[in-house]
Amino acid sequence: MIEAKGIYKNYIIDSNRLEILKGIDLNVKKGEFITIVGPSGAGKSTLLHILGGLDSPSEGKVSIGGQDIYRMDDQKISRVRNQKIGFVFQFYHLLSEFTVLENAVLPVFFNGSYTKPQAAEIRNKAIGLFANVGLSNRLNHFPMQLSGGEKQRVAIVRALMNDPQVLLCDEPTGNLDSASGNQIMSLIKDVNLKSKMTVILVTHNQELASLGNRIFNLKDGVLLN
Repeated sequence: MIEAKGIYKNYIIDSNRLEILKGIDLNVKKGEFITIVGPSGAGKSTLLHILGGLDSPSEGKVSIGGQDIYRMDDQKISRVRNQKIGFVFQFYHLLSEFTVLENAVLPVFFNGSYTKPQAAEIRNKAIGLFANVGLSNRLNHFPMQLSGGEKQRVAIVRALMNDPQVLLCDEPTGNLDSASGNQIMSLIKDVNLKSKMTVILVTHNQELASLGNRIFNLKDGVLLN
């Protein structure tokens, strides 16, 4: 499903070479739920961004469905991100001027133009997903009117709108209280089990990491199983 080979990530700061990732190999099969745990600054987010086509490695390759994404041009990488990958971040990244429903459907409309019936179908799909996460009464609200847990549920619906093959989660409960965090993790686990969607989640929380089928530790730029 998603495979990384020999991933290195380096930065040059004041003529000094800073090594963030040091030759990481990772092979995740379809339907797996894996977690990557490590302290802040270990490079977890950097690795996740490289796996998702948001940041290129200094060396190495990432294949999604057998396609090496870093041999593609920017337009093709963008298409892969939009159509095959769902992202859930710690900070939600909702657009404040759009409603809950509008935030969710935006990624789909980035794919191209649609007829009115197609647009209505997309809208109805979003409404159905919001019903599944208990936000049917929030469709016309704006992000500033939502709690942190509600914002993250909107972000999850947005991530699922294009039926991605893989869901990448970067500290999805980092800004939430324990009750809201548990609810979000239940939703992510449910998506994995019901749709057989591949999930890769990074966290500094050992308890959350234990929810994965496989647990990896990222330490000093090296990934340990």
